[in-house]
Amino acid sequence: MKFSVANAKIQALSNVEGLSGYLEGKRKVYSFDLLSGHSCPFAEQCLSKVIIQDGKRKIKDGPKTEFRCFSASQESIYTNLYNLRKSNYDQLRAIQDDSAAMADAIIAAMPKNAGIVRIHVGGDFFNENYFKAWIIVATLNPDRLFYAYTKSLKYWVNQLQPGSEFIIPDNLVLTASRGGRLDHLIAEYNLREAVVVYSEEAAKKLNLEIDHDDSHAATRGGNFALLIHGAQPKGSEASEALQQLKKNKVKHSYSRKAVTA
Repeated sequence: MKFSVANAKIQALSNVEGLSGYLEGKRKVYSFDLLSGHSCPFAEQCLSKVIIQDGKRKIKDGPKTEFRCFSASQESIYTNLYNLRKSNYDQLRAIQDDSAAMADAIIAAMPKNAGIVRIHVGGDFFNENYFKAWIIVATLNPDRLFYAYTKSLKYWVNQLQPGSEFIIPDNLVLTASRGGRLDHLIAEYNLREAVVVYSEEAAKKLNLEIDHDDSHAATRGGNFALLIHGAQPKGSEASEALQQLKKNKVKHSYSRKAVTA
């Protein structure tokens, strides 16, 4: 399994107040990724996945997709990226019934100079054992920061129940990603959430700040918005919104710089 060096957006975390301590001593920001869609059991509005058809990679949207998953689009274009995420996913699924074994494998693959880790630029917590594995990883590495967006809310809230097996440590920061089949749990458990919007005006109407650099996601605070980004189906509302953002020169995307560690 392999981690990836942070892309340009995530690397900006080095400039965020309150996070610099995690990056002392030349530590870096990394991500750990899985195949998009295939590892996202509760995705709905953004559900997209790469399938192999006639020996070629092709992106397939879900039945209720409103905007295409940007990381699935990347996997359809970049062979090395697809292969890395598929390898990570396949290796974890082979031991998916054992949280401790998955945690050990993740820790063994983690770069020694990792200071901040985004869990899943691509992918999500594909089962509860895997979610627990990351709790173990964060607990055993208290000097590192881990953060994730997730639609696998059931696994999260199960650990909030009295007498739960695990306690989510302070250095594991979670954000509910609205647009999945379990959105009702966000209000029920008062989970911090991120909402994808098609314009700056839409974020203002929701009274939400836009996270341009993952600084909201990596720190504890209130709800926030994310601007639509990544390739979108031609003629869709999401595609038209993307074109308008480009026309207005609104920052909404970032460089795909990801080097395997």
